[in-house]
Amino acid sequence: MSETNQSRQILLIRCSDHTGLIHSITGLLLEKNCNIVSNHEFVEPIDSIFFMRTEFFGNIANEELVRELKKVLPADSWIQIHKEKKPKVILFATKESHCLGDILLRYRFKELDIEIPFVLSNHRELESLVKDFHIPFHYVGHENISREEHEKQILSILEKHSFDYIVLAKYMRILSQEFVSHFPEKIINIHHSFLPAFIGANPYKQAYDRGVKLIGATAHFVTESLDEGPILAQDVVAVDHSFTKEKLMLNGRDIEKIVLARALRYVLENKVIVWKNKTVVFR
Repeated sequence: MSETNQSRQILLIRCSDHTGLIHSITGLLLEKNCNIVSNHEFVEPIDSIFFMRTEFFGNIANEELVRELKKVLPADSWIQIHKEKKPKVILFATKESHCLGDILLRYRFKELDIEIPFVLSNHRELESLVKDFHIPFHYVGHENISREEHEKQILSILEKHSFDYIVLAKYMRILSQEFVSHFPEKIINIHHSFLPAFIGANPYKQAYDRGVKLIGATAHFVTESLDEGPILAQDVVAVDHSFTKEKLMLNGRDIEKIVLARALRYVLENKVIVWKNKTVVFR
């Protein structure tokens, strides 16, 4: 059967390592008349954990393939199969436009092949920007209400939509543990520093006061621990003594939007496997 008549799929596996895993997996795919077009694997040496990402063409049902794989893999195996589709990504923003505007431009010109059901913000400053892209804008103000009520209003909107990920494009509100628990490994954040340095508010002031020679950005999955979720992408840029706090911020914003777009692409292309509080990213 030709590839044009088969669906492209991505298989992700994490399990205890032992001899013959690659042969067992690829042999099963061959037996099921699947054609592998890309394969990457990695063994974490401390815990001896095997990771594998395989792109293949085939018409086997996901349930059947998972069932057959479990017969040849260790009992602790974690298996995901993703069929090719256009992911739905909801964007959260506040007042800063650089990350949101960058994602919207990449969306318009198909650099990110996604659907954006809407953008949500607790301020109205970016509403006109969003409407320029003909995307719905939801304003959920946070003033004069509790954090619980604010998040309840957001959840009521989210419940009306199907989506794959939430991206915090400089959404400057700390999400509660209760909110985050609804979306494990589904919320992506960009932090304006090279974590774990300068956690929390005013990182550029912290960096300026410390006299740093590098500033950076970190994109990570959001967990119940503030700014401590599994890291997806990081980068840095060199600075020196002549950089004011404002100049640090300008350079920092440039690197923030690049790192966020890079991390989002890794996730959308199913290149990420989480292990403990770390990630394996098959780039």
